[in-house]
Amino acid sequence: EALRVGSENVVQKVGAADGYNNDPKIHIPLPASLVKARNIAAKVGLQGKFDDLETKLNQAAEAAAPKAKKLFWSSISEMSVDDAKGILSGPDNSATQFFRGKMTAPLSNEMRPIVDQSMSQAGVIQAYDSAMSKLGPLAPSLPDYKTQLTDHVLKGGMDGIFHYLSEEEAAIRNDPSKRVSDLLKRVFGNKN
Repeated sequence: EALRVGSENVVQKVGAADGYNNDPKIHIPLPASLVKARNIAAKVGLQGKFDDLETKLNQAAEAAAPKAKKLFWSSISEMSVDDAKGILSGPDNSATQFFRGKMTAPLSNEMRPIVDQSMSQAGVIQAYDSAMSKLGPLAPSLPDYKTQLTDHVLKGGMDGIFHYLSEEEAAIRNDPSKRVSDLLKRVFGNKN
């Protein structure tokens, strides 16, 4: 129940317009491998295309985030009673750590096509091609990072979800006002 409530709140937050882009805690920067290209472009006044690419990477994560909710809910329903007991008696982020440890690979596999589609719709590859074309003769000296962009967005998107899931989990455990259902009130109590 706590994970359902927490994941719904998280997905709504990060999946909103500028949910990643304007949040310094989870903003997805350009991959380190493209920072060199942006620095070269900045020297000749062409950094704007790389800034656009960075925005589009975040928009792809924002578009994919709402679709992750169903995956989380499915994973929650497959938890064992022992898993749930361990999470309940564990630290404030034990459920989040459980997900990170057990579900990152399967969730990544399920989210990859969503991220690819979102990146396509957000125009990430077009923005990348446009940014690189602005470098002119300097571009051939830089490796092609297109294939790394999906992995980068996927990792950043998952990190953002887990970051806020951990915060939601701790809040539900420690803040009575976050216990929005009878079950949560019964399990975690009504007092501080």
